[in-house]
Amino acid sequence: MARGMRSVQTVDKAKDFKGTLKKFLKVISEYKVLVILAFIFAIGSTIFSIISPKILGNATTEIYTGVISKLNGGEGIDFGAIRTILICLVVLYIVSALFNYIQNLIMTHVSQRASYKLRKEISEKLNKLPMSYYDKQNTGDIMSVITNDIDTLQLNLNQSATQLVSSIVTIVGIFIMMLSINVTLALITALILPVASIIVMLIVKKSQKYFINQQNYLGSVDGEVEEMIGGHLVIKAFNAEEKAMKDFDNDNFNLYKAGFKAQFLSGIMHPVMNFVANLNYTLIAIIGAIFAINGKITIGNIQSFIQYSRNFTNPIAQLAQISSLIQSMIAASERVFNFLEQNEYVDEGKKECVKIKGDIEFKHVKFGYDDNKIIIKDFNALVKSGQKIAIVGPTGAGKTTIVKLLMRFYELNGGEILLDGVNIKDYRRKSYETVFAMVLQDTWLFSGTILDNLRYGNLNASDKEVIDAAKTANADFFIRTLPDGYNSIINEETSNISGGQKQLLTIARAILANPKVLILDEATSNVDTRTEELIQKAMDKVMEGRTSFIIAHRLSTIKNADLILVMNEGDIVEVGHHEELLEKNGFYAKIYNSQFESVS
Repeated sequence: MARGMRSVQTVDKAKDFKGTLKKFLKVISEYKVLVILAFIFAIGSTIFSIISPKILGNATTEIYTGVISKLNGGEGIDFGAIRTILICLVVLYIVSALFNYIQNLIMTHVSQRASYKLRKEISEKLNKLPMSYYDKQNTGDIMSVITNDIDTLQLNLNQSATQLVSSIVTIVGIFIMMLSINVTLALITALILPVASIIVMLIVKKSQKYFINQQNYLGSVDGEVEEMIGGHLVIKAFNAEEKAMKDFDNDNFNLYKAGFKAQFLSGIMHPVMNFVANLNYTLIAIIGAIFAINGKITIGNIQSFIQYSRNFTNPIAQLAQISSLIQSMIAASERVFNFLEQNEYVDEGKKECVKIKGDIEFKHVKFGYDDNKIIIKDFNALVKSGQKIAIVGPTGAGKTTIVKLLMRFYELNGGEILLDGVNIKDYRRKSYETVFAMVLQDTWLFSGTILDNLRYGNLNASDKEVIDAAKTANADFFIRTLPDGYNSIINEETSNISGGQKQLLTIARAILANPKVLILDEATSNVDTRTEELIQKAMDKVMEGRTSFIIAHRLSTIKNADLILVMNEGDIVEVGHHEELLEKNGFYAKIYNSQFESVS
Protein backbone atom coordinates (compact mmCIF):
# COMPACT_ATOMS: atom_id res chain seq x y z
CA MET A 1 0.00 0.00 0.00
CA ALA A 2 1.32 3.40 -0.93
CA ARG A 3 2.24 5.60 1.95
CA GLY A 4 -0.19 8.30 0.95
CA MET A 5 -3.08 5.82 0.78
CA ARG A 6 -2.82 4.22 4.19
CA SER A 7 -6.07 3.99 6.09
CA VAL A 8 -5.57 4.83 9.76
CA GLN A 9 -8.21 4.02 12.33
CA THR A 10 -8.33 6.74 14.98
CA VAL A 11 -10.50 7.22 18.02
CA ASP A 12 -12.61 10.19 17.03
CA LYS A 13 -16.02 11.68 17.60
CA ALA A 14 -19.13 11.15 15.51
CA LYS A 15 -20.14 14.05 13.26
CA ASP A 16 -23.82 13.47 14.04
CA PHE A 17 -23.84 11.98 17.55
CA LYS A 18 -27.61 12.22 18.16
CA GLY A 19 -28.59 10.96 14.71
CA THR A 20 -26.18 8.03 14.87
CA LEU A 21 -27.28 7.22 18.41
CA LYS A 22 -30.89 6.95 17.22
CA LYS A 23 -29.87 4.56 14.43
CA PHE A 24 -27.78 2.54 16.86
CA LEU A 25 -30.64 2.30 19.36
CA LYS A 26 -32.91 1.17 16.52
CA VAL A 27 -30.54 -1.74 15.85
CA ILE A 28 -30.40 -2.60 19.55
CA SER A 29 -34.20 -2.24 19.92
CA GLU A 30 -34.55 -5.70 18.43
CA TYR A 31 -32.98 -6.98 21.65
CA LYS A 32 -34.60 -4.43 24.00
CA VAL A 33 -36.09 -7.09 26.30
CA LEU A 34 -32.65 -8.65 26.79
CA VAL A 35 -31.04 -5.23 27.29
CA ILE A 36 -33.64 -4.27 29.92
CA LEU A 37 -33.05 -7.61 31.68
CA ALA A 38 -29.28 -6.98 31.60
CA PHE A 39 -29.80 -3.52 33.14
CA ILE A 40 -32.04 -4.99 35.86
CA PHE A 41 -29.45 -7.63 36.75
CA ALA A 42 -26.68 -5.01 36.63
CA ILE A 43 -28.63 -2.78 39.02
CA GLY A 44 -29.38 -5.74 41.27
CA SER A 45 -25.74 -6.84 41.33
CA THR A 46 -24.62 -3.29 42.14
CA ILE A 47 -27.20 -2.81 44.90
CA PHE A 48 -26.26 -6.07 46.59
CA SER A 49 -22.57 -5.19 46.45
CA ILE A 50 -23.34 -1.73 47.91
CA ILE A 51 -25.35 -3.15 50.82
CA SER A 52 -22.60 -5.63 51.75
CA PRO A 53 -20.16 -3.16 53.46
CA LYS A 54 -22.86 -1.92 55.84
CA ILE A 55 -23.78 -5.47 56.84
CA LEU A 56 -20.08 -6.24 57.32
CA GLY A 57 -19.92 -3.16 59.54
CA ASN A 58 -22.75 -4.62 61.65
CA ALA A 59 -20.59 -7.70 62.25
CA THR A 60 -17.70 -5.46 63.36
CA THR A 61 -20.05 -3.56 65.69
CA GLU A 62 -21.33 -6.85 67.11
CA ILE A 63 -17.78 -8.04 67.86
CA TYR A 64 -16.83 -4.65 69.38
CA THR A 65 -19.97 -4.61 71.53
CA GLY A 66 -19.32 -8.20 72.67
CA VAL A 67 -15.73 -7.43 73.64
CA ILE A 68 -16.78 -4.37 75.66
CA SER A 69 -19.57 -6.43 77.27
CA LYS A 70 -17.11 -9.15 78.26
CA LEU A 71 -14.77 -6.60 79.82
CA ASN A 72 -17.69 -5.25 81.86
CA GLY A 73 -18.70 -8.73 83.06
CA GLY A 74 -21.38 -9.36 80.49
CA GLU A 75 -22.07 -12.36 78.19
CA GLY A 76 -19.47 -11.36 75.62
CA ILE A 77 -19.62 -11.85 71.86
CA ASP A 78 -22.88 -13.16 70.38
CA PHE A 79 -21.45 -15.63 67.86
CA GLY A 80 -24.96 -16.65 66.76
CA ALA A 81 -25.71 -13.10 65.65
CA ILE A 82 -22.32 -12.85 63.88
CA ARG A 83 -22.95 -16.16 62.12
CA THR A 84 -26.33 -14.90 60.89
CA ILE A 85 -24.74 -11.67 59.63
CA LEU A 86 -21.94 -13.55 57.85
CA ILE A 87 -24.38 -16.02 56.24
CA CYS A 88 -26.44 -13.07 55.02
CA LEU A 89 -23.24 -11.44 53.70
CA VAL A 90 -22.18 -14.60 51.84
CA VAL A 91 -25.64 -14.87 50.28
CA LEU A 92 -25.43 -11.23 49.14
CA TYR A 93 -21.98 -11.82 47.60
CA ILE A 94 -23.20 -14.94 45.79
CA VAL A 95 -26.36 -13.26 44.48
CA SER A 96 -24.37 -10.18 43.40
CA ALA A 97 -21.85 -12.37 41.54
CA LEU A 98 -24.66 -14.41 39.95
CA PHE A 99 -26.50 -11.29 38.78
CA ASN A 100 -23.25 -9.88 37.40
CA TYR A 101 -22.58 -13.14 35.54
CA ILE A 102 -26.10 -13.16 34.04
CA GLN A 103 -25.93 -9.53 32.87
CA ASN A 104 -22.51 -10.16 31.31
CA LEU A 105 -23.87 -13.24 29.55
CA ILE A 106 -26.88 -11.30 28.22
CA MET A 107 -24.86 -8.31 26.99
CA THR A 108 -22.29 -10.59 25.34
CA HIS A 109 -25.13 -12.27 23.48
CA VAL A 110 -26.65 -8.92 22.47
CA SER A 111 -23.34 -7.44 21.29
CA GLN A 112 -22.42 -10.58 19.35
CA ARG A 113 -25.85 -10.80 17.70
CA ALA A 114 -25.84 -7.09 16.82
CA SER A 115 -22.34 -7.31 15.28
CA TYR A 116 -23.34 -10.51 13.44
CA LYS A 117 -26.39 -8.77 12.01
CA LEU A 118 -24.39 -5.71 10.91
CA ARG A 119 -21.64 -7.85 9.35
CA LYS A 120 -24.29 -9.78 7.44
CA GLU A 121 -25.87 -6.55 6.21
CA ILE A 122 -22.45 -5.23 5.14
CA SER A 123 -21.69 -8.48 3.31
CA GLU A 124 -24.99 -8.23 1.43
CA LYS A 125 -24.39 -4.54 0.78
CA LEU A 126 -21.01 -5.25 -0.83
CA ASN A 127 -22.76 -7.14 -3.63
CA LYS A 128 -25.38 -4.43 -4.16
CA LEU A 129 -23.10 -1.44 -4.51
CA PRO A 130 -22.34 -0.15 -8.01
CA MET A 131 -18.80 -0.41 -9.37
CA SER A 132 -18.57 3.38 -9.30
CA TYR A 133 -18.56 3.24 -5.49
CA TYR A 134 -15.47 1.01 -5.43
CA ASP A 135 -13.75 3.28 -7.96
CA LYS A 136 -14.01 6.22 -5.58
CA GLN A 137 -13.54 4.42 -2.26
CA ASN A 138 -10.29 3.27 -0.70
CA THR A 139 -10.28 -0.50 -0.18
CA GLY A 140 -8.63 0.01 3.22
CA ASP A 141 -11.56 2.18 4.35
CA ILE A 142 -14.08 -0.53 3.39
CA MET A 143 -12.03 -3.18 5.19
CA SER A 144 -11.82 -0.89 8.22
CA VAL A 145 -15.62 -0.70 8.40
CA ILE A 146 -16.01 -4.47 8.23
CA THR A 147 -13.27 -5.26 10.76
CA ASN A 148 -12.21 -2.37 13.02
CA ASP A 149 -15.52 -0.51 13.25
CA ILE A 150 -17.66 -3.59 13.83
CA ASP A 151 -15.19 -4.89 16.43
CA THR A 152 -15.12 -1.49 18.17
CA LEU A 153 -18.90 -1.40 18.22
CA GLN A 154 -19.15 -4.94 19.58
CA LEU A 155 -16.52 -4.60 22.31
CA ASN A 156 -17.59 -1.16 23.48
CA LEU A 157 -21.27 -2.10 23.57
CA ASN A 158 -20.45 -5.12 25.70
CA GLN A 159 -18.27 -3.10 28.07
CA SER A 160 -20.00 0.26 28.28
CA ALA A 161 -23.75 -0.37 28.43
CA THR A 162 -24.04 -2.16 31.77
CA GLN A 163 -20.95 -0.43 33.23
CA LEU A 164 -22.64 2.92 32.63
CA VAL A 165 -25.69 1.81 34.59
CA SER A 166 -23.58 0.15 37.28
CA SER A 167 -21.38 3.23 37.76
CA ILE A 168 -24.33 5.61 38.09
CA VAL A 169 -26.13 3.25 40.46
CA THR A 170 -22.90 2.80 42.45
CA ILE A 171 -22.37 6.56 42.89
CA VAL A 172 -26.00 7.17 43.87
CA GLY A 173 -26.23 4.02 46.01
CA ILE A 174 -22.99 4.64 47.90
CA PHE A 175 -23.97 8.23 48.59
CA ILE A 176 -27.37 7.10 49.93
CA MET A 177 -25.71 4.48 52.14
CA MET A 178 -23.26 7.10 53.45
CA LEU A 179 -26.16 9.46 54.21
CA SER A 180 -27.88 6.67 56.12
CA ILE A 181 -24.76 6.28 58.28
CA ASN A 182 -23.86 9.93 58.89
CA VAL A 183 -24.99 13.03 56.97
CA THR A 184 -21.97 15.18 57.94
CA LEU A 185 -19.43 12.60 56.82
CA ALA A 186 -21.43 12.02 53.62
CA LEU A 187 -21.34 15.72 52.72
CA ILE A 188 -17.60 15.89 53.42
CA THR A 189 -17.05 12.91 51.11
CA ALA A 190 -19.28 14.49 48.47
CA LEU A 191 -16.75 17.33 48.18
CA ILE A 192 -14.42 14.88 46.48
CA LEU A 193 -16.84 14.49 43.57
CA PRO A 194 -16.14 17.78 41.74
CA VAL A 195 -12.40 17.54 42.51
CA ALA A 196 -12.19 14.00 41.13
CA SER A 197 -14.32 14.91 38.09
CA ILE A 198 -12.08 17.86 37.19
CA ILE A 199 -8.93 15.73 37.51
CA VAL A 200 -10.41 12.98 35.32
CA MET A 201 -11.55 15.42 32.62
CA LEU A 202 -8.16 17.13 32.50
CA ILE A 203 -6.30 13.85 32.17
CA VAL A 204 -8.70 12.48 29.52
CA LYS A 205 -8.56 15.70 27.50
CA LYS A 206 -4.76 15.80 27.64
CA SER A 207 -4.24 12.13 26.81
CA GLN A 208 -6.78 11.89 23.98
CA LYS A 209 -4.60 13.69 21.41
CA TYR A 210 -1.68 11.42 22.26
CA PHE A 211 -3.85 8.34 21.79
CA ILE A 212 -4.88 9.65 18.36
CA ASN A 213 -1.20 10.24 17.50
CA GLN A 214 -0.42 6.76 18.73
CA GLN A 215 -3.03 5.28 16.35
CA ASN A 216 -1.67 7.38 13.47
CA TYR A 217 1.91 6.25 14.02
CA LEU A 218 0.75 2.68 14.59
CA GLY A 219 -0.81 2.81 11.12
CA SER A 220 2.46 4.14 9.71
CA VAL A 221 4.48 1.36 11.36
CA ASP A 222 2.01 -1.27 10.07
CA GLY A 223 2.28 0.24 6.61
CA GLU A 224 6.08 0.18 6.73
CA VAL A 225 6.07 -3.49 7.72
CA GLU A 226 3.52 -4.32 5.00
CA GLU A 227 5.61 -2.51 2.38
CA MET A 228 8.84 -4.17 3.52
CA ILE A 229 7.31 -7.66 3.42
CA GLY A 230 5.33 -7.15 0.20
CA GLY A 231 8.16 -5.37 -1.62
CA HIS A 232 11.18 -7.17 -0.17
CA LEU A 233 12.31 -8.26 -3.65
CA VAL A 234 12.32 -4.66 -4.90
CA ILE A 235 14.09 -3.49 -1.73
CA LYS A 236 16.77 -6.13 -2.25
CA ALA A 237 17.06 -5.44 -5.96
CA PHE A 238 17.70 -1.72 -5.44
CA ASN A 239 19.83 -2.17 -2.30
CA ALA A 240 17.38 -0.04 -0.34
CA GLU A 241 17.51 -1.95 2.97
CA GLU A 242 19.12 0.97 4.79
CA LYS A 243 16.48 3.44 3.60
CA ALA A 244 13.65 1.04 4.49
CA MET A 245 15.06 0.56 7.99
CA LYS A 246 15.55 4.32 8.41
CA ASP A 247 11.91 4.99 7.48
CA PHE A 248 10.76 2.24 9.84
CA ASP A 249 12.94 3.47 12.71
CA ASN A 250 11.61 7.01 12.27
CA ASP A 251 7.96 5.90 12.44
CA ASN A 252 8.72 3.45 15.23
CA PHE A 253 10.38 6.17 17.33
CA ASN A 254 7.41 8.50 16.79
CA LEU A 255 5.12 5.66 17.88
CA TYR A 256 7.26 5.15 20.98
CA LYS A 257 7.04 8.83 21.96
CA ALA A 258 3.30 9.12 21.35
CA GLY A 259 2.62 5.77 23.04
CA PHE A 260 4.73 6.72 26.08
CA LYS A 261 2.87 10.01 26.60
CA ALA A 262 -0.54 8.41 26.04
CA GLN A 263 0.09 5.48 28.37
CA PHE A 264 1.77 7.66 31.00
CA LEU A 265 -1.12 10.13 31.19
CA SER A 266 -3.64 7.31 31.15
CA GLY A 267 -1.68 5.44 33.80
CA ILE A 268 -1.48 8.32 36.28
CA MET A 269 -5.29 8.58 36.50
CA HIS A 270 -5.64 5.84 39.09
CA PRO A 271 -2.67 6.92 41.25
CA VAL A 272 -3.99 10.50 41.30
CA MET A 273 -7.51 9.29 42.11
CA ASN A 274 -6.08 7.06 44.85
CA PHE A 275 -4.22 10.05 46.27
CA VAL A 276 -7.45 12.07 46.39
CA ALA A 277 -9.25 9.08 47.89
CA ASN A 278 -6.55 8.67 50.53
CA LEU A 279 -6.85 12.33 51.53
CA ASN A 280 -10.57 11.84 51.88
CA TYR A 281 -9.95 8.59 53.78
CA THR A 282 -7.65 10.35 56.23
CA LEU A 283 -10.16 13.16 56.78
CA ILE A 284 -13.01 10.68 57.30
CA ALA A 285 -10.91 8.59 59.72
CA ILE A 286 -10.05 11.62 61.88
CA ILE A 287 -13.59 13.06 61.95
CA GLY A 288 -15.11 9.57 62.31
CA ALA A 289 -12.88 8.84 65.30
CA ILE A 290 -14.01 12.09 66.97
CA PHE A 291 -17.66 11.17 66.30
CA ALA A 292 -17.11 7.65 67.69
CA ILE A 293 -15.55 9.01 70.88
CA ASN A 294 -18.55 11.25 71.32
CA GLY A 295 -20.91 8.34 70.67
CA LYS A 296 -22.34 9.81 67.44
CA ILE A 297 -21.38 6.77 65.33
CA THR A 298 -20.55 3.10 65.95
CA ILE A 299 -17.20 1.46 65.16
CA GLY A 300 -18.82 -0.81 62.55
CA ASN A 301 -20.41 2.16 60.80
CA ILE A 302 -17.02 3.93 60.65
CA GLN A 303 -15.57 0.86 58.98
CA SER A 304 -18.47 0.71 56.51
CA PHE A 305 -18.25 4.44 55.81
CA ILE A 306 -14.50 4.29 55.16
CA GLN A 307 -15.06 1.40 52.76
CA TYR A 308 -17.79 3.36 50.98
CA SER A 309 -15.64 6.48 50.74
CA ARG A 310 -12.75 4.55 49.21
CA ASN A 311 -15.10 3.05 46.61
CA PHE A 312 -16.73 6.41 45.84
CA THR A 313 -14.01 7.56 43.42
CA ASN A 314 -13.85 4.36 41.33
CA PRO A 315 -17.12 4.84 39.43
CA ILE A 316 -16.13 8.43 38.61
CA ALA A 317 -13.03 7.20 36.75
CA GLN A 318 -15.14 4.45 35.18
CA LEU A 319 -17.64 7.01 33.86
CA ALA A 320 -14.80 8.92 32.18
CA GLN A 321 -13.60 5.74 30.49
CA ILE A 322 -17.15 4.76 29.54
CA SER A 323 -17.69 8.20 28.01
CA SER A 324 -14.67 7.62 25.77
CA LEU A 325 -15.90 4.13 24.89
CA ILE A 326 -19.35 5.43 23.96
CA GLN A 327 -17.89 8.19 21.78
CA SER A 328 -15.71 5.63 20.01
CA MET A 329 -18.65 3.24 19.63
CA ILE A 330 -20.94 5.89 18.13
CA ALA A 331 -18.17 7.09 15.79
CA ALA A 332 -17.67 3.49 14.60
CA SER A 333 -21.44 3.07 14.25
CA GLU A 334 -21.62 6.23 12.15
CA ARG A 335 -19.10 4.82 9.67
CA VAL A 336 -20.99 1.52 9.54
CA PHE A 337 -24.34 3.24 8.93
CA ASN A 338 -22.81 5.56 6.32
CA PHE A 339 -21.63 2.49 4.43
CA LEU A 340 -24.99 0.74 4.72
CA GLU A 341 -26.79 3.86 3.46
CA GLN A 342 -24.79 4.11 0.23
CA ASN A 343 -26.89 4.07 -2.93
CA GLU A 344 -27.29 0.59 -4.37
CA TYR A 345 -27.45 -0.32 -8.05
CA VAL A 346 -30.91 -0.19 -9.58
CA ASP A 347 -32.38 -3.45 -10.86
CA GLU A 348 -35.70 -2.77 -12.56
CA GLY A 349 -35.49 -5.76 -14.88
CA LYS A 350 -38.09 -8.52 -14.76
CA LYS A 351 -37.18 -10.64 -17.78
CA GLU A 352 -35.23 -13.88 -17.29
CA CYS A 353 -32.37 -14.84 -19.61
CA VAL A 354 -33.76 -18.00 -21.17
CA LYS A 355 -32.53 -19.55 -24.43
CA ILE A 356 -30.17 -16.65 -25.11
CA LYS A 357 -28.59 -16.75 -28.59
CA GLY A 358 -25.97 -14.04 -27.99
CA ASP A 359 -26.87 -11.30 -30.48
CA ILE A 360 -25.58 -7.99 -29.07
CA GLU A 361 -26.10 -4.47 -30.34
CA PHE A 362 -24.64 -1.21 -29.09
CA LYS A 363 -26.83 1.75 -30.12
CA HIS A 364 -25.48 5.28 -29.66
CA VAL A 365 -23.85 4.34 -26.35
CA LYS A 366 -22.68 7.30 -24.32
CA PHE A 367 -20.79 6.98 -21.04
CA GLY A 368 -18.40 8.69 -18.66
CA TYR A 369 -17.12 7.63 -15.24
CA ASP A 370 -17.70 11.27 -14.37
CA ASP A 371 -20.88 12.86 -15.75
CA ASN A 372 -18.86 15.93 -16.69
CA LYS A 373 -16.29 13.92 -18.65
CA ILE A 374 -17.79 11.65 -21.30
CA ILE A 375 -15.27 9.15 -22.71
CA ILE A 376 -17.59 6.97 -24.84
CA LYS A 377 -19.34 9.50 -27.05
CA ASP A 378 -21.36 7.60 -29.68
CA PHE A 379 -20.53 3.91 -29.82
CA ASN A 380 -22.42 1.73 -32.29
CA ALA A 381 -21.77 -1.92 -33.09
CA LEU A 382 -23.73 -5.01 -34.12
CA VAL A 383 -22.47 -8.43 -33.03
CA LYS A 384 -24.08 -11.62 -34.27
CA SER A 385 -24.40 -14.75 -32.17
CA GLY A 386 -21.27 -16.91 -32.23
CA GLN A 387 -19.04 -14.16 -33.64
CA LYS A 388 -15.57 -13.56 -32.31
CA ILE A 389 -15.15 -9.81 -31.92
CA ALA A 390 -11.79 -8.21 -31.24
CA ILE A 391 -11.57 -4.73 -29.75
CA VAL A 392 -8.26 -2.98 -30.25
CA GLY A 393 -6.90 0.48 -29.73
CA PRO A 394 -4.38 2.48 -27.71
CA THR A 395 -4.44 2.68 -23.91
CA GLY A 396 -7.38 4.80 -22.76
CA ALA A 397 -9.39 4.29 -25.95
CA GLY A 398 -12.31 2.78 -24.01
CA LYS A 399 -11.90 -0.92 -24.84
CA THR A 400 -12.33 -2.30 -21.32
CA THR A 401 -15.02 0.29 -20.59
CA ILE A 402 -17.16 -1.13 -23.40
CA VAL A 403 -17.18 -4.65 -21.96
CA LYS A 404 -17.81 -3.28 -18.46
CA LEU A 405 -20.89 -1.53 -19.83
CA LEU A 406 -21.94 -4.77 -21.49
CA MET A 407 -21.59 -6.54 -18.13
CA ARG A 408 -23.73 -3.79 -16.51
CA PHE A 409 -20.94 -2.83 -14.14
CA TYR A 410 -21.92 0.76 -14.90
CA GLU A 411 -25.09 2.40 -16.14
CA LEU A 412 -25.11 4.27 -19.45
CA ASN A 413 -25.31 8.04 -19.74
CA GLY A 414 -27.12 7.62 -23.04
CA GLY A 415 -28.08 5.08 -25.70
CA GLU A 416 -28.77 1.42 -25.07
CA ILE A 417 -27.28 -2.06 -25.29
CA LEU A 418 -29.46 -4.89 -26.58
CA LEU A 419 -29.09 -8.62 -25.94
CA ASP A 420 -31.17 -10.68 -28.38
CA GLY A 421 -33.06 -7.51 -29.20
CA VAL A 422 -33.96 -6.73 -25.56
CA ASN A 423 -32.54 -3.78 -23.62
CA ILE A 424 -30.20 -5.25 -21.00
CA LYS A 425 -31.92 -3.09 -18.36
CA ASP A 426 -35.06 -5.18 -18.86
CA TYR A 427 -33.30 -8.38 -17.77
CA ARG A 428 -33.17 -9.30 -14.11
CA ARG A 429 -29.57 -8.57 -13.11
CA LYS A 430 -28.85 -11.93 -11.43
CA SER A 431 -30.19 -13.78 -14.46
CA TYR A 432 -28.31 -11.51 -16.87
CA GLU A 433 -24.97 -12.13 -15.14
CA THR A 434 -25.21 -15.88 -15.83
CA VAL A 435 -24.87 -15.18 -19.56
CA PHE A 436 -21.27 -13.98 -19.21
CA ALA A 437 -17.87 -15.18 -18.14
CA MET A 438 -14.88 -12.87 -18.01
CA VAL A 439 -11.11 -13.43 -17.93
CA LEU A 440 -9.21 -10.32 -16.86
CA GLN A 441 -5.61 -9.25 -17.21
CA ASP A 442 -5.36 -9.04 -13.41
CA THR A 443 -5.93 -12.56 -12.16
CA TRP A 444 -7.90 -13.19 -8.99
CA LEU A 445 -7.60 -16.44 -7.06
CA PHE A 446 -8.40 -17.08 -3.42
CA SER A 447 -6.53 -19.04 -0.79
CA GLY A 448 -7.67 -22.64 -1.15
CA THR A 449 -7.24 -25.70 -3.33
CA ILE A 450 -6.91 -25.44 -7.09
CA LEU A 451 -10.04 -27.58 -7.38
CA ASP A 452 -12.06 -25.09 -5.34
CA ASN A 453 -10.67 -22.14 -7.31
CA LEU A 454 -11.68 -23.72 -10.61
CA ARG A 455 -15.10 -24.75 -9.31
CA TYR A 456 -15.77 -21.09 -8.50
CA GLY A 457 -16.89 -20.81 -12.15
CA ASN A 458 -19.59 -23.43 -11.54
CA LEU A 459 -20.20 -24.43 -7.94
CA ASN A 460 -22.22 -27.49 -9.00
CA ALA A 461 -19.57 -28.87 -11.35
CA SER A 462 -18.26 -32.40 -10.76
CA ASP A 463 -14.56 -33.16 -10.38
CA LYS A 464 -14.53 -34.60 -13.90
CA GLU A 465 -16.01 -31.42 -15.36
CA VAL A 466 -13.40 -29.34 -13.52
CA ILE A 467 -10.56 -31.50 -14.85
CA ASP A 468 -11.97 -31.40 -18.39
CA ALA A 469 -12.07 -27.59 -18.25
CA ALA A 470 -8.46 -27.53 -17.05
CA LYS A 471 -7.44 -29.80 -19.93
CA THR A 472 -9.17 -27.52 -22.43
CA ALA A 473 -7.25 -24.55 -21.02
CA ASN A 474 -4.00 -26.54 -21.10
CA ALA A 475 -3.71 -26.18 -17.32
CA ASP A 476 -4.03 -29.88 -16.48
CA PHE A 477 -0.36 -30.70 -17.14
CA PHE A 478 1.14 -28.15 -14.73
CA ILE A 479 -1.53 -28.86 -12.09
CA ARG A 480 -0.58 -32.55 -12.04
CA THR A 481 3.09 -31.64 -11.56
CA LEU A 482 2.24 -29.97 -8.24
CA PRO A 483 2.75 -32.05 -5.04
CA ASP A 484 -0.97 -32.55 -4.38
CA GLY A 485 -2.29 -32.02 -7.89
CA TYR A 486 -5.77 -30.52 -7.93
CA ASN A 487 -5.78 -30.52 -4.12
CA SER A 488 -2.69 -28.29 -3.95
CA ILE A 489 -3.26 -25.20 -1.83
CA ILE A 490 -2.84 -21.76 -3.37
CA ASN A 491 -1.48 -19.50 -0.63
CA GLU A 492 -3.00 -16.18 0.37
CA GLU A 493 -0.67 -14.13 -1.84
CA THR A 494 -0.93 -16.72 -4.70
CA SER A 495 2.86 -16.53 -4.81
CA ASN A 496 3.39 -20.30 -5.02
CA ILE A 497 2.34 -20.43 -8.70
CA SER A 498 3.56 -18.31 -11.60
CA GLY A 499 1.66 -15.49 -13.30
CA GLY A 500 1.10 -17.58 -16.41
CA GLN A 501 -0.24 -20.48 -14.37
CA LYS A 502 -2.67 -18.15 -12.61
CA GLN A 503 -3.97 -16.99 -15.98
CA LEU A 504 -4.43 -20.58 -17.16
CA LEU A 505 -6.51 -21.30 -14.07
CA THR A 506 -8.74 -18.25 -14.60
CA ILE A 507 -9.31 -19.31 -18.22
CA ALA A 508 -10.23 -22.84 -17.06
CA ARG A 509 -12.60 -21.29 -14.54
CA ALA A 510 -14.32 -19.29 -17.29
CA ILE A 511 -14.59 -22.41 -19.46
CA LEU A 512 -16.24 -24.27 -16.59
CA ALA A 513 -18.87 -21.51 -16.28
CA ASN A 514 -20.01 -22.44 -19.82
CA PRO A 515 -21.18 -18.90 -20.69
CA LYS A 516 -23.10 -17.78 -23.75
CA VAL A 517 -20.90 -14.69 -24.03
CA LEU A 518 -17.17 -14.89 -23.28
CA ILE A 519 -15.04 -11.81 -22.57
CA LEU A 520 -11.24 -11.98 -22.64
CA ASP A 521 -9.57 -8.78 -21.48
CA GLU A 522 -5.83 -9.21 -22.13
CA ALA A 523 -6.31 -12.84 -21.09
CA THR A 524 -2.98 -14.01 -22.50
CA SER A 525 -0.86 -11.05 -21.40
CA ASN A 526 0.87 -13.00 -18.59
CA VAL A 527 1.88 -16.09 -20.51
CA ASP A 528 4.82 -16.85 -22.77
CA THR A 529 4.51 -17.13 -26.53
CA ARG A 530 4.34 -20.94 -26.59
CA THR A 531 1.70 -21.05 -23.86
CA GLU A 532 -0.16 -18.27 -25.65
CA GLU A 533 -0.38 -20.42 -28.77
CA LEU A 534 -1.71 -23.37 -26.77
CA ILE A 535 -4.30 -21.16 -25.06
CA GLN A 536 -5.28 -19.60 -28.36
CA LYS A 537 -6.02 -23.01 -29.85
CA ALA A 538 -8.00 -23.97 -26.76
CA MET A 539 -9.91 -20.70 -26.77
CA ASP A 540 -10.75 -21.05 -30.46
CA LYS A 541 -12.41 -24.34 -29.59
CA VAL A 542 -14.16 -22.89 -26.53
CA MET A 543 -15.43 -19.85 -28.45
CA GLU A 544 -17.19 -21.98 -31.05
CA GLY A 545 -20.90 -21.26 -30.84
CA ARG A 546 -20.34 -18.46 -28.33
CA THR A 547 -20.31 -14.71 -28.79
CA SER A 548 -16.81 -13.65 -27.76
CA PHE A 549 -15.13 -10.33 -27.12
CA ILE A 550 -11.34 -10.20 -27.14
CA ILE A 551 -9.36 -7.20 -25.95
CA ALA A 552 -5.66 -7.43 -26.70
CA HIS A 553 -2.64 -5.19 -27.16
CA ARG A 554 -0.69 -7.97 -28.87
CA LEU A 555 -2.54 -7.95 -32.18
CA SER A 556 -1.16 -11.35 -33.16
CA THR A 557 -3.80 -12.88 -30.86
CA ILE A 558 -6.77 -11.45 -32.75
CA LYS A 559 -5.88 -12.11 -36.40
CA ASN A 560 -8.56 -14.79 -36.68
CA ALA A 561 -11.35 -12.64 -35.24
CA ASP A 562 -14.57 -12.49 -37.28
CA LEU A 563 -14.64 -8.75 -36.82
CA ILE A 564 -12.18 -6.21 -35.43
CA LEU A 565 -13.44 -2.99 -33.87
CA VAL A 566 -10.71 -0.35 -33.80
CA MET A 567 -11.31 2.24 -31.08
CA ASN A 568 -9.76 5.61 -30.38
CA GLU A 569 -10.90 8.20 -27.83
CA GLY A 570 -14.17 6.41 -27.13
CA ASP A 571 -15.36 5.88 -30.69
CA ILE A 572 -15.01 3.21 -33.36
CA VAL A 573 -12.71 4.56 -36.05
CA GLU A 574 -12.36 1.40 -38.18
CA VAL A 575 -14.18 -1.91 -38.61
CA GLY A 576 -13.15 -4.99 -40.60
CA HIS A 577 -11.04 -8.11 -40.81
CA HIS A 578 -7.32 -8.20 -40.13
CA GLU A 579 -6.20 -8.25 -43.79
CA GLU A 580 -8.86 -5.77 -44.81
CA LEU A 581 -7.78 -3.27 -42.17
CA LEU A 582 -4.13 -3.65 -43.10
CA GLU A 583 -4.98 -2.91 -46.74
CA LYS A 584 -6.69 0.32 -45.68
CA ASN A 585 -3.35 1.43 -44.21
CA GLY A 586 -5.23 3.42 -41.55
CA PHE A 587 -5.24 3.59 -37.77
CA TYR A 588 -5.22 -0.21 -37.30
CA ALA A 589 -2.30 -0.65 -39.69
CA LYS A 590 -0.38 2.02 -37.81
CA ILE A 591 -0.94 0.21 -34.49
CA TYR A 592 -0.12 -3.18 -35.98
CA ASN A 593 3.08 -2.08 -37.72
CA SER A 594 4.28 -0.23 -34.60
CA GLN A 595 4.82 -3.64 -32.95
CA PHE A 596 7.61 -4.38 -35.38
CA GLU A 597 9.25 -0.98 -35.45
CA SER A 598 12.61 -0.67 -33.73
CA VAL A 599 12.98 1.96 -31.06
CA SER A 600 15.89 4.27 -31.85
